[in-house]
Amino acid sequence: MSRLTQIASVTAMNLRSLPERKGPSIVAIVGIAGVVAVLTGILSIREGFRAVLDLSGRDDVAIVLRGGATAEMSSGLTLEDTRLIADAPGVVLEGGEPVASAELYVIVDVPLVTTGTPANVPLRGVGPYAADLRQDFQIESGRMFTPGTSEAIVGSGASRRFAGLQVGDTLRSGNVAWDIVGTFTDDGSVAESEIWTDAVVLQGAYNRGATFQSARVMLTSAGAVGEFVDALTTDPRLNVRVYTERDYYVEQSSTLVLLVDILGQTIAVFMGLAAVFGALNTMYSAVSGRTREIATLLALGFGALPVVASVLVEALLLGALGGVLGSLIAYVGFNGMQASTINFASFSQVTFAFLVTPGLVLQGVLYALVLGFIGGLLPGVRAARLPIVVGLRAT
Repeated sequence: MSRLTQIASVTAMNLRSLPERKGPSIVAIVGIAGVVAVLTGILSIREGFRAVLDLSGRDDVAIVLRGGATAEMSSGLTLEDTRLIADAPGVVLEGGEPVASAELYVIVDVPLVTTGTPANVPLRGVGPYAADLRQDFQIESGRMFTPGTSEAIVGSGASRRFAGLQVGDTLRSGNVAWDIVGTFTDDGSVAESEIWTDAVVLQGAYNRGATFQSARVMLTSAGAVGEFVDALTTDPRLNVRVYTERDYYVEQSSTLVLLVDILGQTIAVFMGLAAVFGALNTMYSAVSGRTREIATLLALGFGALPVVASVLVEALLLGALGGVLGSLIAYVGFNGMQASTINFASFSQVTFAFLVTPGLVLQGVLYALVLGFIGGLLPGVRAARLPIVVGLRAT
């Protein structure tokens, strides 16, 4: 009998006896499922946050900050700077006017709906072309604010997560009471976490003079970035740093993504150790219950490899079942759950939805298979090394 035939025969016999060990097997499956569900749930935070910022980024829109600045909070531009930026080559013109928005960015305290505790929410002063620079911008309810007034509109994510940001409410900040006249969507982008108002009015409310923190411009194409960057960086009147919108948001998300990765992997390792012990107990119990059977197979000439393989296949099957169950629990429990977290680059809240992607499901199942393999390897080797005489004497 060939080795492959032996492996198939022993494995089939082993799997047919699984119902007799359903109790320990269920314990192993549930333990592995718990690890996979927690790991997938934590990493879905990363995927949801990353998706929000990815949706925000375009290659044909540029964000310009002061030289040396890495975020709007640490940037500063004069009115003359923003005019020079808007007039640079490569910027789209609409009716002879550059499609550009000089923007101001401040943080206001708004209580969370769930707890009532204050959280940092971005209040963004924008120019007349701000909506055109967000590809999927739409007014969801109410209307657009009127320029030159203390009216504001709120992103749909912010209106759900924070209290007092519904149409008709009034937000008091600075020395102004901002009347909320509309809510907007932007296909799930980071803009939905913000409050928008007229930049000039916001300057007056916070005594910012004629200064801004960023300039956002629409380029004629993604290929025009080089020409635009060269024009700004070689102009002696300017000291600026230029990003494509996509590159800017990738950099903004890097800190949180790294932290979530470290947290998720650390928790997975410690929980995985517990799951491995559960799988080890299950497989040792399975081997112990089949001691005489295994010894008989060895006496009949079956090799050690088929015995090890049969135990590993059972352990991998339990791991796969646990991985699928854990992924299903994570999808049902976490996917689409609305949340908000701190953006460490701006120290403001970003609203997002947990996102359980196919990649995360695959990662969870692979991790479960690894746990199953580790849990079955030692019991399998022990079974293969069992002295035949000892095994045949087992009761």
